[in-house]
Amino acid sequence: MAESPINDAREFHFTAQDFERIRKLIYDRAGISLSPAKQDMVYSRLARRLRATRTPSFNEYLARLERGDNVEMEAFTNSLTTNLTSFFREQHHFPLLAEHVKKIGRHHPISLWCSASSTGEEPYSMAMTMVDLFGTFTPPVHILATDLDTTVLQKAQEGVYPLERLEKMPEATVKKFFLKGTGNQEGQARVRKELRDMITFRQINLLDESWPMRGPFDAIFCRNVMIYFDKKTQYDVLKKFVPLLHKDGLLFAGHSESFYHAADLFRSQGKTVYEISPQARHLAARG
Repeated sequence: MAESPINDAREFHFTAQDFERIRKLIYDRAGISLSPAKQDMVYSRLARRLRATRTPSFNEYLARLERGDNVEMEAFTNSLTTNLTSFFREQHHFPLLAEHVKKIGRHHPISLWCSASSTGEEPYSMAMTMVDLFGTFTPPVHILATDLDTTVLQKAQEGVYPLERLEKMPEATVKKFFLKGTGNQEGQARVRKELRDMITFRQINLLDESWPMRGPFDAIFCRNVMIYFDKKTQYDVLKKFVPLLHKDGLLFAGHSESFYHAADLFRSQGKTVYEISPQARHLAARG
């Protein structure tokens, strides 16, 4: 059967069969389910990899990935991972997190996990919330921040952002938590060291059979990630969250995500916040 070109006017020959191979590769690697509507986006992002690697065709590039080139597979995954984020995105979650941690009190050090940290805005927002709650830059809180994309993790660790990324925050918050650059760093701001010290950044693939952390966590943020997974993959990830959460821990999801298909694992508290379902509480961590 002849291959079907998607658009003959492009720099690289790109067929429907190429797209299907890409869909399988990224699903197997990251659980991402690409819809046919993403063909143009996929071509645009991966054409950059063909240029960077001086590969003449998609067929040759995909064969390289299928042969097990782990270095290029990481670059391929980074290229197709969406990393839209901002400070205090879905702001209603942060007062709820503070309220939850306040109820815990000082019974034990607080442990939080941001499971899709992207360029760092979300875990730093969690850290700022904890500093304000405890009234100190050294609260008894540790935040694990993970992502599959190594490129964004490096940016997150650096904690340096263009000033326009801070524009939606109150000026008092910016002055409290950021240091504005001067000279060749003008127009940039860096998160204060005390916040960076609260966070450990690590690469983790949520699809891996086992994760290297033990928990237990008082809260897990997994926001705007599950929308890229099919229902089975969502359920598998949610099932692995349960034993890593304190029995009274909370799971925070994105505004367009719902886990009704996993009601035996989590039940909604409203506002895209979930607690462990009664039937799964015996699987939760006890701390």
